[in-house]
Amino acid sequence: MTSYFCPCPRGMEVALAEELLEIAQAHSSTLKVHNQVPGGVHCSGTLVDSYLVNLHSRIASRVLMRMAQRSYDNENDIYDLVLEQPWEDWFGVDHTIRVDVTAVKSPLRSLEFTTLKIKDAICDRFRDQFNKRPSVDTREPDMRIVGFLDQRNFIIYLDTSGEALFKRGWREETGDAPLRENLAAGMLRVAGWKPGTPLFDPMCGSGTILIEAAQIVQGIPAGSRRRFAFEKFADFDRAAWQEMKAAIKANPLPTEPTIFGSDISGDMVAMTRHNLNIAGILFDVPLKQIEAQHVSPPVEGPGILLTNPPYGERIGVRGDSTVPADEMAVSFYSALGTTLKQRFAGWTVFLFTADLSLPKLLRLKEARKTPFFNGALECRLFRFDMVAGYNRREEAKPKSGLPQDPVQE
Repeated sequence: MTSYFCPCPRGMEVALAEELLEIAQAHSSTLKVHNQVPGGVHCSGTLVDSYLVNLHSRIASRVLMRMAQRSYDNENDIYDLVLEQPWEDWFGVDHTIRVDVTAVKSPLRSLEFTTLKIKDAICDRFRDQFNKRPSVDTREPDMRIVGFLDQRNFIIYLDTSGEALFKRGWREETGDAPLRENLAAGMLRVAGWKPGTPLFDPMCGSGTILIEAAQIVQGIPAGSRRRFAFEKFADFDRAAWQEMKAAIKANPLPTEPTIFGSDISGDMVAMTRHNLNIAGILFDVPLKQIEAQHVSPPVEGPGILLTNPPYGERIGVRGDSTVPADEMAVSFYSALGTTLKQRFAGWTVFLFTADLSLPKLLRLKEARKTPFFNGALECRLFRFDMVAGYNRREEAKPKSGLPQDPVQE
């Protein structure tokens, strides 16, 4: 069995472990899920299991195959370990490579120098055997090699994915700062959304949350529309890969809409509609151009509202450019909070944001807040339970004073 590490956005480790267990239960008797660590999940299985995770995982960022692990004192120890690995068994000298290194509390002074030593070890191995070195391509390499250092140990990985897994292969255009697909998928899981449950994103941007949900409803695996690095491996099992893809079974298309979106920008609505089409969605996902503070529930009864609220200029797409952004945000979120209280009784609302003061701006008390990282940016997924009668209770409160601050973590 081979050991793998599946990195993911920080905070999504539990969701990824659950997803990997579901993939194993549905498709593999050899894929085993092990421990979670900050930033990812360890698992093990056959090489074909790595194909499986690449194809089906919506939350993992990559699937890294562990080549070797050893304690180290300096960069020469790292060079020696990398030089020992049979890279020629996995790819050829004509393939391009890229090396990346991450570290946690490593005593080494320069990660750039460590990266260079790893690259030199791989190239020297090929030069010793074939009198030729592979070329480096930092933009679109055939093979990615990843090193990880902590205080004492060094692990060298070969990336089976190629481009990051959040690149599903459908996105042609985006709005400003688009939400990554695997982060959207993780939020859907953390929110408890299941196909058939009404889902509404009133600030849908380029449609990432809606498309992730729609592909789940339709039974489209996350990796079904893209290529992977393992397809260039020397011992790539093409027959097993083709059989795996042939086994994909599409779900029956829903007869009534359950996924809905809107945005203040007509361009964003048009982009979402285009992206849904490119992503292969064959059923109706109703979209509207409307300001978020004016929306109403798209269905009778409860559902889940999940969105990544805008900030800065996006709030003021139709606003007065002379009004400072902070004042615009306060006005926007105050109106949005009123709309949620008045119109969305029975709904569960999830807002993903880096603004930790959001509950105070909405004048709502969160039921839960889950910390996530969007890259290096610390964020929260705030949950608000919009119970029936919320607005009547608010109106009955004394009007003196400011709203009480939400309880701090």
